[in-house]
Amino acid sequence: PLEMDYKSRLSIARGRFSLKPQASCRCVCSPGVCVCDLQEPSSKRVKPLSRVTSLASLIPPVKTAPLKRIGQTLQRSISFRSDCRPENTAPRPWGRQIAPPITKRRDSKLWSETFDLGLGHMLSSEEIKRQEAIFELSQGEQDLIEDLTLAKKAYRDPMLKLSIMSEHELNQIFGTLDSLIPLHEDLLSRLREARKPDGSTDHVGHILVDWLPCLETYNGYCSNQVAAKALLDHKKQDHRVHDFLQRCLESPFSRKLDLWSFLDIPRSRLVKYPLLLREILKHTPNEHPDRQHLHQAMNMIQSIVADINTQTGESECRYYKERLLYLESGQRDLLIDSSRILSCHGELKNNRGVKLHVFLFQDVLVVTRAITQNEQLCYQLHQQPIPVRDLEWEDLQDGEIRLGGSIRGAFSNSERTKNFFRVAFRSGGQLQMHCFQARDAFNKQQWLNCIRQAKEALGSTESDPQTAARCSDCSADASAECPQMDLTDLTLTPVKT
Repeated sequence: PLEMDYKSRLSIARGRFSLKPQASCRCVCSPGVCVCDLQEPSSKRVKPLSRVTSLASLIPPVKTAPLKRIGQTLQRSISFRSDCRPENTAPRPWGRQIAPPITKRRDSKLWSETFDLGLGHMLSSEEIKRQEAIFELSQGEQDLIEDLTLAKKAYRDPMLKLSIMSEHELNQIFGTLDSLIPLHEDLLSRLREARKPDGSTDHVGHILVDWLPCLETYNGYCSNQVAAKALLDHKKQDHRVHDFLQRCLESPFSRKLDLWSFLDIPRSRLVKYPLLLREILKHTPNEHPDRQHLHQAMNMIQSIVADINTQTGESECRYYKERLLYLESGQRDLLIDSSRILSCHGELKNNRGVKLHVFLFQDVLVVTRAITQNEQLCYQLHQQPIPVRDLEWEDLQDGEIRLGGSIRGAFSNSERTKNFFRVAFRSGGQLQMHCFQARDAFNKQQWLNCIRQAKEALGSTESDPQTAARCSDCSADASAECPQMDLTDLTLTPVKT
């Protein structure tokens, strides 16, 4: 037994220090004990070199260049992803962590969260809602002032100081924005003075009745937006302007909003006033003394917005009429010259894929091609204008039109054959027909709605010209919502009542 124990120990020692792999257990074992079972499980087996070589010979040769390209492709694809690290990737403790740019977002503030909550126990739920609506009006004024001040100090002043744009160009783009800031500062000051120490406000109607006539200043600002947007888009082609605006967009102060978003904020605020007043009025009891003034303010703001909407639409109509180019004198039409309303306009494609810019004025449809002349975007008439009175339109089902011009009952549902509609009119025995493709189904429906309303408005002109003018006043890009729109991008947004 002593000899067997000695041999067992010797075998174990040799097994631990031996570099030769053992294909099978050849050690001298004690009865019921195997030396292989006593080895550490973490020890790695080394395959014979001959076996590794034989396996390598089975693998076909692979060029390194494709592998390098794959690595580069993966690197590029990763670089386009979010700046955030995956959750399963641990950050390097020795490396400098580069935080992604933070988007500054405004936190919505509630009246009940801003002032003493103890007061809320003494107010009814309806009165709390009224205080929330009044506070939203006040808070919106403060946000507007901050945004307009930001547009002036972070965009206009630096571009003027760095000579990125001339003073004349900046005045065209920013319009009368400077005059709007003190206007809203005045309203905010009045609302704060009317607020009691506990944060509640009893009356705001008389303040609004006295202040709302100041909004007539918006006539000039909104009427200038069409020309301002066109000039801004043109100046973006200048690399200095583009670089400056891009740097601002990537900065936290912009909240990921571009310059035009800031310039369009006053218009958005203007069309929101009726909604804010309606909300305050909704939660004001019938017996409340402020209710009469709120009704008066409501009528005033609706009239002001409608008037500004009309003047903005007329300004937009004049702007585009001045940029129409006629190839021949016969294309001129008195219906274009007499138009005061631009119902809708935008880019459409014909059935051959040619991009066209189509204008629907109150009395005539004009098909043009956008061209650049003297560094200014103009619109060259493509064919004879179509009077709305004689215009016929048809909604084409997807797949009904064959690219190239022919019509058939069924066609493939490819993207190239979707969202078509057709307009036509007959003059002197000749038929003029256009098949237009809209950007999407929604855009197509807006065009059809505008055409339908233009024809209805024209039909009612004889009975009531004022009603017809109101019905046809979409004053918007075709991508916007219709009816009764104010401007999208260049025009007012819908005021839904």
